[in-house]
Amino acid sequence: MSPDLIILLLALAAAGVFAGFIGGLFGVGGGIVLVPVLYQVWGVLGAPDEYRMHLAVGSSLSTIVATSWRSLSAHAKKGAVDFALLRAWAPWLALGAAAGSAVAGFVDARVLLVVFGAALIPVALNLAFNAKGRPLFAALPTGFGGALVAASNGFLSAMMGVGGGTIGVPIMTLCGRPIHQAVATASGFGAAIAIPATIGFAISGWGRAGLPPLSLGFVNLPAFAIVALLTTFAAPYGARTAHRLDRVALSRAFAVFLAITSLLMLREAIR
Repeated sequence: MSPDLIILLLALAAAGVFAGFIGGLFGVGGGIVLVPVLYQVWGVLGAPDEYRMHLAVGSSLSTIVATSWRSLSAHAKKGAVDFALLRAWAPWLALGAAAGSAVAGFVDARVLLVVFGAALIPVALNLAFNAKGRPLFAALPTGFGGALVAASNGFLSAMMGVGGGTIGVPIMTLCGRPIHQAVATASGFGAAIAIPATIGFAISGWGRAGLPPLSLGFVNLPAFAIVALLTTFAAPYGARTAHRLDRVALSRAFAVFLAITSLLMLREAIR
């Protein structure tokens, strides 16, 4: 086995463990970690620059399916998941994700980098300066408003390669939901978003030249296998840790993590 391959496997393994823990802790499906890491991995492997971000997003989404179910299960055992909201939003999350993956498959890589980085800024600011979760609204929107919010969450999450918690958690806390319930419920958004979005990225990337070996369009199977296995293993530990942390500490830790990730990706887009 070549040294480059060993380094790649170790990097994917480390990313999988860390992403799984972060996914369970913050309900973000691990995509916040995986997308930047996979973007760099494909660069090292010589993937075409115009497809590196697409491969990172598509491969990240494929792993979120497994991570989301494990994280949701761990949170459900704590009784923190609002299953009524999850059932109401799931179809709209899936519809938005399908549309987002269709658009993402045909835009320039810099667009995806900017979307990824820019979308995290308001999320991080809200969590940093509203760490105690003071709501701005009395309740979550219902009916058409709720469907629109859920579909928008799915669309943007598919463009970013994340599981829905990145956007869903602050939406729920701003509408009066406790942070732990928001994190727990958002962990279930991942599967609703990732399944249609992964299919969309596989279709939109089909037949593109220069993709890494064993890729189905913009979804790379080795990355899926290694990262999904380890994120699935690590997600419950993150979920259990979330219930031991203070609400303010959890919010601020999430904010710092998102802010750092945002700056790194925007810098990459400029470069």
